[in-house]
Amino acid sequence: MMKNNLSSVLPFLLAADLIIPFILAPTYKGYSHLTQVMSVLGNSKAPWHLLYNIWLVVFGFAILISILQLYPTVAQVSNSISIMLFSVIVIYALGGCILSGFFSVGETKSLETLSAKIHGYGSVIGFLLLTLAPLFVGLYFFKVSDGLLGILSLICFIFAIGFFALFVMADKPNYKGTIIAFEGLWQRLSLLSMYLPIAALCVFQK
Repeated sequence: MMKNNLSSVLPFLLAADLIIPFILAPTYKGYSHLTQVMSVLGNSKAPWHLLYNIWLVVFGFAILISILQLYPTVAQVSNSISIMLFSVIVIYALGGCILSGFFSVGETKSLETLSAKIHGYGSVIGFLLLTLAPLFVGLYFFKVSDGLLGILSLICFIFAIGFFALFVMADKPNYKGTIIAFEGLWQRLSLLSMYLPIAALCVFQK
């Protein structure tokens, strides 16, 4: 059951991270949810770029605070799972959120400026490691004898890996004009697959 602390807010913040781009995008002429990543909304040409970048920083710090409160609960079940799970989430919060908010990207994924390079490397490392979060959450649920949530978390892990692979492939010239080129779609679906088990952990922590 969800505990009465800041970690109980995390599921709503995870949902907000996926919803906010849909709120801001209509103000950015030409922006496509299918083909462009969410962080493009933070580039200097986007009308609400400052607001989006502030959100990324706030979101990152909120994850860090929430995850510190969840750590003891998971550690009581398995210290090794807690270390692995919270390591990948912390790295994502730092690289994929906080650094990405302070160092915005351009309209494309080209790493032409120092800011874009910091953003690019930080977000890639953060996203890549976060794909492992559903696996560790699944192992936690199996440890506490919640087989259903364990299986669902592992299914999310498989989807997260698959969608992330498509996300990486999306900007390759060979796939231009195909469904694989829908970079924005694959990013959002991979994040959804990663976020769902984390939200479930917040709600159903033992």
